[in-house]
Amino acid sequence: MLEKTFEPQAAEPRLYAQWEESGLFAPRAAKPTDGAADAYSIVIPPPNVTGSLHIGHALNNTLQDILARYHRMKGKAVLWLPGTDHAGIATQMVVERQLAAAGNVGRRDMGRDAFVEKVWEWKAESGGTIVRQLRRLGASCDWSRERFTLDEGLNAAVRKVFVKLHQDGLIYRDKRLVNWDPHFQTAISDLEVEQREQDGHYWHFAYPLADGVTYEHPTTFDEDGKATEFETRGFIVVATTRPETMLGDTGVAVHPEDERYAGLVGKEVILPITGRRIPIVADDYADPTKGSGAVKITPAHDLNDFGVGKRAGLAALNVMDAFARITNDDVPEIPAELVGLDRFAARKAIVARAEEENWLREIEKTKHVVPHGDRSGVVIEPWLTDQWYVDAHTLAQPALKAVEQGETVFEPKSYEKIYFEWLRNIEPWCISRQLWWGHRIPAWYDEDGQIYVAETEEEAIAQAGGKALTQDEDVLDTWFSSALWPFSTMGWPEKTEDLERFYPTSDLVTAADIIFFWVARMMMMGMHFMDGEVPFKRVIINGLVRDEKGQKMSKSKGNVIDPLGIIDELGADPLRFTMAILSGTRDIKLSKQRIEGYRNFGTKLWNAARFSQMNEAKRVEGFDPATVEQTINRWIRGELTKAERAVSEAIEGGRFDDAASGLYRFVWNVFCDWYLELAKPVFNGADEAAKAETRAMTAWTIDQTLKLLHPVMPFITEELWAELGKEGPARDSLLIGAEWPVLPDAFMDASSEAEIGWLVDLVGEIRALRAEMNVPPSAKPPLAFVAPDAVTAERIARHRDLILTLGRVSEVNSAEAAPAGAVTFVSGSTTAALSLAGIIDLTAERARLEKEIAVFESDIGHVNKKLGNPNFVSRAAPEVVDEQRAKLAEAEEGKAKMQAALARLDAMAGA
Repeated sequence: MLEKTFEPQAAEPRLYAQWEESGLFAPRAAKPTDGAADAYSIVIPPPNVTGSLHIGHALNNTLQDILARYHRMKGKAVLWLPGTDHAGIATQMVVERQLAAAGNVGRRDMGRDAFVEKVWEWKAESGGTIVRQLRRLGASCDWSRERFTLDEGLNAAVRKVFVKLHQDGLIYRDKRLVNWDPHFQTAISDLEVEQREQDGHYWHFAYPLADGVTYEHPTTFDEDGKATEFETRGFIVVATTRPETMLGDTGVAVHPEDERYAGLVGKEVILPITGRRIPIVADDYADPTKGSGAVKITPAHDLNDFGVGKRAGLAALNVMDAFARITNDDVPEIPAELVGLDRFAARKAIVARAEEENWLREIEKTKHVVPHGDRSGVVIEPWLTDQWYVDAHTLAQPALKAVEQGETVFEPKSYEKIYFEWLRNIEPWCISRQLWWGHRIPAWYDEDGQIYVAETEEEAIAQAGGKALTQDEDVLDTWFSSALWPFSTMGWPEKTEDLERFYPTSDLVTAADIIFFWVARMMMMGMHFMDGEVPFKRVIINGLVRDEKGQKMSKSKGNVIDPLGIIDELGADPLRFTMAILSGTRDIKLSKQRIEGYRNFGTKLWNAARFSQMNEAKRVEGFDPATVEQTINRWIRGELTKAERAVSEAIEGGRFDDAASGLYRFVWNVFCDWYLELAKPVFNGADEAAKAETRAMTAWTIDQTLKLLHPVMPFITEELWAELGKEGPARDSLLIGAEWPVLPDAFMDASSEAEIGWLVDLVGEIRALRAEMNVPPSAKPPLAFVAPDAVTAERIARHRDLILTLGRVSEVNSAEAAPAGAVTFVSGSTTAALSLAGIIDLTAERARLEKEIAVFESDIGHVNKKLGNPNFVSRAAPEVVDEQRAKLAEAEEGKAKMQAALARLDAMAGA
């Protein structure tokens, strides 16, 4: 007999060990009959080696595991390939902090080789944390194929790709603006930049026009916006939030159609402090409606200005060094007192001088978004520096075409827009990072600065004719090696059996925020190096997990849900089921209460299995569900078949929420709430044949249910599979290796579905009426059918005992007319009447219903007032507006139910 409850803390480690030992995580052996459709492959989005399992990982890996387990049970050779990312900047930061905490010297004092050796030591000791945590979630990856983006094989692949792209002219070195982190002394990707809104200022500076030039500047305007008064000015006003960058200004831009400045285009201004003459240029970037309409242009320190500078032929002058301190290397005119100052100290000094010299016209308070390094927390500086770049535009064209033509599809399809928008406007990809941990760039320099790109130092020296060479100090962007993940992990550049069998992969499950950083780049690299083949046929985008109010989870808000804490307390299955059933939206609202609710779902299944055992429902050798005769057994067979169809189609379609919802409905609402209730009289009856058939059918149905539920809730289903397998014929395999049920259409039986459907609807209507009319639980009102037809009369006779028990009624009769004081409702083609006279107090019940209706009306009026306020709808957070709309719908539904109950009450009184 099953224990009273399932204990996940004890069972999960034991079950996972059994799965690993079974070898079933690895793809099954190839068969001579296998075709492309007999393999299923998916590569894990490699989590950072520094990471711990967070709720986003739990969602993403649950969905992948559902796919892997489902296709494995379908008989396919499944490869779910795991691994971790070396996470350049994150890992280097972790090790540097550890060195500092231990009182050791910094990495620059240690030297590169010694520091990198320390990082490898850390990786060996602490780098497997998230892999162990994924096991706790139940991830059925093939751990024997686990890869690391810095392992020897992937390092060889990275070097080969770099060299080939360089030979093809698709990798080159250039001086361009990058996101520079002054703390870590490296360029970082846009993904590593965190935009923070903060208070700031616009400083309005007056730049004097050169050569005594003046112009008439409008100061007053009529109703039509036409200038009526002017003042003569010998300066032009620009505004900036970063005064320190003015030292590198090389132009002032105005809009080509801005009449105020039309006569100044081509003239020059004298840049304060440096005294440098810089031109006034016309460019569409200047917005006549913002500020003065004139903008200072600093090509070396602003991404937009860099573009203006390119179009206008303006010089790009660096005025900061790698530590974001003022330097005069490019601008000798910068005063000595500013050189060496931190950018923010320089800002204060420049503003003070502007005020002192009277070219500060205004200080305007503002809120603006300032980029920060997500790891360092310091303000990111757009900085002009020599870096390595990929010609992403050229590589993007086949990747665009592949999705346009449907070779790779996105689910949901709406995410294609993000993919297209980024690839159609793609910029060169900066791939070099000023770090020590990562794939070192395979480029070497001679004394004259000549570059030699090769896979090995020996090859580079040979190219250089034996000259002494020095390797590039930089490493590659982490995303570069990740872009090769689908094919490099399968052994490329070697021609391996895995590549032949599992490439291209079937699915990729990932998040929307890395569509351009990772998905698009894998498409580009995969198609370029794998003969035009896409790396995956489908991209399933999972949503973002938020808290129950729709707020983003953060430690500072205290609303983070720790998946490991949930697993410790409730087990992995409730978390997985919750992730699946909520996965159908972009923003997943999660609460611990939701997860606890789905733990109850597992408990319901466990109790159903115990109930079946108590009623001697055992698996029977040779039992054939096609031969069952009892109506309830033919009905549950059909319901199970419909559930199998719905769950299979939902998983195949990547609709994990529909799959989980279908499972929930079948297990709780159909099997537990109805079938087992309908089976009780049979179990307790005298008909031995019916009893034997129903016991066998119950056991068979539970077996098939465990199979359907296994991909979503693997632990409790595997435990039940083992425990229930102790009786009856021996199991052929663990549940993870069992065959997915494929049930024939003939299992669906229209007559049993109609009859049991009638009974379920009848009892459901009686229960609803009892609740609406506030009938005491202990009361058993009589039920009458008004002039029932022959079919209904037969059903009443067959199911009278069930109606009495499940409907909690005192008697079931037929009548020519509805009795006085009865509430009527339609049951199939017949009217039924539930007699409540003397059971409920009509006056008190009417007062209760009217009071509840008044409460609902008050709520409806209150919410409608909010939603009718344009300011509320436009200013409130979207999740707040959605919450109010949900409240309105709930109140309107409640009011309608109470009004229907009141109408029934009035009909009773009238009768």
